[in-house]
Amino acid sequence: MGMRRVIHTSQAPAAIGPYSQGVCCDNLIFTAGQVPMDPATGKLVDGSFKDQVYQVLRNLSGILSAGGSDLDHVIKFTVFLTDLDNYATLNEVFEKYFTLDPPARSAVQVAALPLGAEVEIEAVALRA
Repeated sequence: MGMRRVIHTSQAPAAIGPYSQGVCCDNLIFTAGQVPMDPATGKLVDGSFKDQVYQVLRNLSGILSAGGSDLDHVIKFTVFLTDLDNYATLNEVFEKYFTLDPPARSAVQVAALPLGAEVEIEAVALRA
């Protein structure tokens, strides 16, 4: 049986339900879906869709760091968008972060996300 460890960090929003920010299992990290919430204020960030994606990636980075990894070690992202018209903007942000050998990714449109967010992203990563 593999080792399982729950990740807790102030570098990402606290869970708003009965789930963990992330879980390490052997050499993998599974994050909870992150919305563009500022961990310091507990509120969604003001700004453009691009600003929201940057905040989500900062939140994911905080969880991964607490688990012993980083964005460069992500294997797969799953992205939930309330409007697929934002897909090109999502790609613009991802192109800044992942210039060489980007991770696998799925993106789907959903009817709604927690707190009225426009984007939520979850990740599976290798421990660094």
